[in-house]
Amino acid sequence: MADTPAAPVPAEAEPPVGLPTPAPAEPVPSDSAFRRALRRVRDGSTLDVTEAAVLLAARGEHLDELLGHAGRVRDAGLVEEGRPGVVTYSRNVFIPLTRLCRDRCHYCTFATVPHRLDDMFLDRDEVVEIARQGAAQGCKEALFTLGDRPEDRWPQAREWLEARGYDSTLDYVRACAIAVLEETGLLPHLNPGVMSWEELTRLKPVAASMGMMLETTSQRLFEKGGPHFGSPDKEPAVRLRALTDAGRVGVPFTTGILIGIGENRTERAESLFAIRSAARAHGHVQEVIVQNFRAKPDTAMANDPDADLEDLAATIAVARLVLGPKVRLQAPPNLVGDEQALMLRAGIDDWGGVSPVTVDHVSPEMPWPAVDELAAITEAEGFTLQERLTAYPKYVRAGSPWIDARLHGHVAALSGPDGLARPDAVVEGRAWQEPDGGFASTGRTDLNSTIDTTGRTEDRRSDFGDVYGDWDEVAAELEHQRAGHGAAPERLDSDVRAGLDLAASDPAALLDPAHADAAMAVLTADGPALRTLLDLADDVRRQVTGDDVTYVVNRNINFSNVCYVGCRFCAFAQRERDADAFRLSLDEVAQRAAEAARDGATEVCVQGGIDPQLPVSFYADLVRAVTAAVPGMHVHAFSPMEIVSAAAKAGVSIREWLTELKAAGLGSIPGTAAEILDDEVRWVLTKGKLPASQWIEVVSTAHELGIPSSSTMMYGHVDEPRHWLGHLRTLASIQDRARGIGAVGFTEFVPLPFVHHNAPIYLAGIARPGPTERDNRAVHAFARLALHGRIDHVQCSWVKLGDDLAADILAGGADDMGGTLMEETISRMAGSENGSERSVAELTAIAAAAGRPVRQRTTTYRGEPRVLTPAPGTGPRTLPLTPA
Repeated sequence: MADTPAAPVPAEAEPPVGLPTPAPAEPVPSDSAFRRALRRVRDGSTLDVTEAAVLLAARGEHLDELLGHAGRVRDAGLVEEGRPGVVTYSRNVFIPLTRLCRDRCHYCTFATVPHRLDDMFLDRDEVVEIARQGAAQGCKEALFTLGDRPEDRWPQAREWLEARGYDSTLDYVRACAIAVLEETGLLPHLNPGVMSWEELTRLKPVAASMGMMLETTSQRLFEKGGPHFGSPDKEPAVRLRALTDAGRVGVPFTTGILIGIGENRTERAESLFAIRSAARAHGHVQEVIVQNFRAKPDTAMANDPDADLEDLAATIAVARLVLGPKVRLQAPPNLVGDEQALMLRAGIDDWGGVSPVTVDHVSPEMPWPAVDELAAITEAEGFTLQERLTAYPKYVRAGSPWIDARLHGHVAALSGPDGLARPDAVVEGRAWQEPDGGFASTGRTDLNSTIDTTGRTEDRRSDFGDVYGDWDEVAAELEHQRAGHGAAPERLDSDVRAGLDLAASDPAALLDPAHADAAMAVLTADGPALRTLLDLADDVRRQVTGDDVTYVVNRNINFSNVCYVGCRFCAFAQRERDADAFRLSLDEVAQRAAEAARDGATEVCVQGGIDPQLPVSFYADLVRAVTAAVPGMHVHAFSPMEIVSAAAKAGVSIREWLTELKAAGLGSIPGTAAEILDDEVRWVLTKGKLPASQWIEVVSTAHELGIPSSSTMMYGHVDEPRHWLGHLRTLASIQDRARGIGAVGFTEFVPLPFVHHNAPIYLAGIARPGPTERDNRAVHAFARLALHGRIDHVQCSWVKLGDDLAADILAGGADDMGGTLMEETISRMAGSENGSERSVAELTAIAAAAGRPVRQRTTTYRGEPRVLTPAPGTGPRTLPLTPA
């Protein structure tokens, strides 16, 4: 579940540098093996790892045939892209922000030690000057290259950063990228190494693209004797996590492999397949670099042979066949001697960055060819060379969600209608900081009411086919996970009896890992055992909260449904131009809060999509607008996903962001965006949602600041009961920490049954159609028992369960019905058939069906509700928005 990069190796514990262990000698595949593999290529069949490894050894006539097939796949891809015969490059400057690094790759001369440098980092003015020189020469990309987290290894690096007010290298990267945008107009492409989901989210607003070479998935090369030994950021699992996190954040991303460093052919093929898997799942891999090892003096691998160029050509061709026609493929032109024509035959369609201003600081002994020379080589092979931007045309044309809204103007100024670089573009600095303020209401602003009458326009958003990634890849990932865990064990009667006995004597002990079998037996109970579970849960409910069924008079307000995160379960999110998309102005939000107060509401629950057009000031302004419109109104607002995204966009910590919201009047936060707090499930269920560790950080920080939250679990989709148990354990752990510091922590637990009807992951045939009635009863009852002593209130969601089942669940451990809602668009867009509001009289009827009285409560279950009076009307605050 952790999302942080691997721990650094302490400087005082540096591993010995030894020569890498050579790859075991591999036999050359038989002629029949080559013929079989090439026949499958001719037939258009998908290669597997074994066949790809065979073709990597192709030479002579086999290589010639392989190159021909790869070239045809490349050509078809360029035709599909709308630019047949066009090979691209990016005119850039290379900015070596720092040559310090915490890793110790045995082939690298870029990274060095502090005493060999005049300064630990380039100064900001030096960075801008390099970019300014590039702008004068028509460059459009600023390639930031640097070592991974040097401050973790070198005290001098940390001291340099701290002296200038930066907490980390990545903070400094962000500041320099903004300076380049504002003062020169070049588009940053960031290569700072391994980054977490949070760090990628924080850097996305300042970079049109980012990158990190995967290099290899070979664990063997990371072990002692390998070229990556002693380099924590080169662990394959760490790099694969960073690659997939970039996809989840929606970053146009460059990656690739490095060949000739000791890997064998199978390991090389496996690396290509790993890249393909990430690219298909998330659609973010804009280019793949196939780079050949070149031995460098003064390294542990100085005497190793350079990667053979025919081997490089075979690898490029296999990469083209494995990755397909849509992925752009690159080979650095300065590392292949005079064999550029061979690389074109092999299937590349891009030359990467070529600078008229700076050297290749990673391989300074190998100068880039002049652009005119590269154009002549390219044209001699029948292609046309054209300049692109650092982000490829597909992402430039799409805009959001790939390009952050703050960069739309910068990218548009340099790009043509085809998404390539505009030859006559003026490269000049442009303001990056967005204006503060509100915005006008736009789109289908009456969706909150018409969802119950005319319904949604279509059953899915207009970009259904690509915003969620490749559905086949998602299904394969789910199948792989389930295969790894095997079938659920059979529950014996003795397990059920032991579990029920434990539930009766010490219910909270059900979350103890020592009692996992008993807990799972209870959670999956049916028949008479389920009836016993429900009775036990209701007895505990009666002891803790009495017989009153509580509710809050509240109104849900969704301020925008524009969102590009790509959660595969969400039917609420829309594209900017979809018929059902909307945004509400601050004035409209305040008016709805005032209407709610006149109807007796004491709370507004405010959430929205991760809308790229929202100003960073919007969230605090919204809270202030509501509390000004209705003094005393409790603002229960902003999911952890919204908080993380907004804090990253503002460039501040989660703690700072929550502190500002609390000062503005935020009363509590909803514990939504939790789904299942297990990344195994999250990365199938969602594409770009925050990792579980980030959700925990947001909620825990809120609790530390005295901001209570609800807690939720959405179940019944691709999850299993073992995930429910793990989720509840995580919530219990968070609550224990909150109680340990005297905080309220979680106010209630809200199980949320998955509503499947319009959910994309269900329409794609991957998720099941929600939980069964047994599941619903068991989850609510088990939560009552397992969270006993930690979370007192268990809520049943009438909007998802319906009135009759909600009444039944009130007799099995639940004590709360949530709120009147007044408008409930999220579940209704997903296809819930239970309406979007309930009156107090209707809630009373649900409780009466369970034989229970009702009582109105506050959001936090503390104190008595007050009658609120709206203030005189507030004036509108508008700010026109450009289309995303």
